[in-house]
Amino acid sequence: MAKYKLGDICEIVSGSTPKSEVAEYWDGDIKWITPAELNEDSYIVSDSVRKITQLGVQKTGLTPFPAGTVILSSRAPIGKVAIAGCEMYCNQGFKNLICSSVIDSRYLYWFLKGKTAYLNSLGRGATFKEISKQIVASIEIEVPSLEQQIAIVQLLERINEIMNGRKQELRTLDTLIKARFVEMFGEITDYVNITEIAHTYIGLVTTMTTHYCDKGTPLLFNSSIKADRIVWDGTCLDSEFSELNKGRMHQTYDILTVHTGDIGTSAVIGEELNKSLGFATIVTRINERNKYNPRYISSFLNYGSGKEQLSKYSRDVRNNLNLKDFNRLMVPNASISAQNEYDDFVKQVDKSKVVVQEALDKAQLLFNSLMQQYFG
Repeated sequence: MAKYKLGDICEIVSGSTPKSEVAEYWDGDIKWITPAELNEDSYIVSDSVRKITQLGVQKTGLTPFPAGTVILSSRAPIGKVAIAGCEMYCNQGFKNLICSSVIDSRYLYWFLKGKTAYLNSLGRGATFKEISKQIVASIEIEVPSLEQQIAIVQLLERINEIMNGRKQELRTLDTLIKARFVEMFGEITDYVNITEIAHTYIGLVTTMTTHYCDKGTPLLFNSSIKADRIVWDGTCLDSEFSELNKGRMHQTYDILTVHTGDIGTSAVIGEELNKSLGFATIVTRINERNKYNPRYISSFLNYGSGKEQLSKYSRDVRNNLNLKDFNRLMVPNASISAQNEYDDFVKQVDKSKVVVQEALDKAQLLFNSLMQQYFG
């Protein structure tokens, strides 16, 4: 197996942006891609959101890159990667790699896919980090024979396809829950104010990072809260800080709601996170659980008109929501029997999600192991 620098086995090209104020440069039929169009699942990309004209190409001095080029974002953010499925142009946010006969483009794609953290560590710049053409050219890669490269790619693709299938199953189950909520509660016209059925307050207002530890009271952030589920990253608070804030500890069935960024996203605290603490989340504690089911309130925020209501009150560019405005929330006044029926339905779906998630986790573990084996 030989080791090369990328600059020795690839031609590295970038792009530019035609002047936005010149209308004749835009809305043509020539594909022109930006980093914002790539995501975690991008692989073969054969189209772009915006198109430019031949005049825009000529006046900007753009050079196309061919199908098979490995597209690598070099800023805002660094490390998004895909493969061009056809001839394209791009903006200045890329350092793209046109592969020589030494390296298969899909092999290079998976190599770069596993190097996001490393690529970001190479970023330079005061205002925003960027990796230059010279930096990309100097990155070293172990390159086996083309036959071995293709075998490695085929194995990674098979496992990745399995993982994508599992992710799609999870998305389908989430869609099923949302559809059930709308079916059961979408036509209710009687509403009640959230303050009439629950006590609300803001969680911790300071991060106090000096009190972080590996074992102790679980600490949750806005980023921990997904639609109807909580993803705890293992961050804890020590006993000193926890004792000072024991009055704000979450109880099982408390509802946590994001109030900065993706406002309204909500989830219910389960038994495994009872007596946890949350940083800058809105906490809702139902007064009478024989009249209102926490899961129902959380799902209303996620799938009903809850987010739409709250978005009207968000403030400034960071999309903040204060407690006073959250307390203006109006909730459909459904019967407790219907709420509980919905809760039972979600619990059954969640059992299926657990099985799918376990299968996804196993596939991810194998995938990560192979990426480490092949690319270090």
